[in-house]
Amino acid sequence: MQTFRSPRVLIVEDETLVSMLIEDMVCDCGGQVVGPAATFEQAAALAAEEDLDLAILDVNMAGLAVYPVADILRHRGIPFIFVTGYDPSIVPAPYQHAPVLLKPFSYETFSETFDAAVAERVDALAIS
Repeated sequence: MQTFRSPRVLIVEDETLVSMLIEDMVCDCGGQVVGPAATFEQAAALAAEEDLDLAILDVNMAGLAVYPVADILRHRGIPFIFVTGYDPSIVPAPYQHAPVLLKPFSYETFSETFDAAVAERVDALAIS
């Protein structure tokens, strides 16, 4: 019988209350929180250095776009989910493959998106 560890999930969110909500949801879904990163610099460092299975990225980090962090993750083969309070059309074309959760989102919507991303990651690791 093969066992899998809890997915390690980087949370990148500059709003403390939203970050805490996402942390709770990740834990409820069986994930292990990495971070959270409240600044762009923290996010980039954790994305580059930590053992991760998934990341949840706030699109706007105190006025800075999170896309360079997404590039680090994509280069490492780590999937990510964007979180934004803006229209999802703001996500540039190179990142359109990533799921987008619109603030405010429900637990059910988060759970479905999270589970799909984790399943995709498990499948990708099984193939490699």
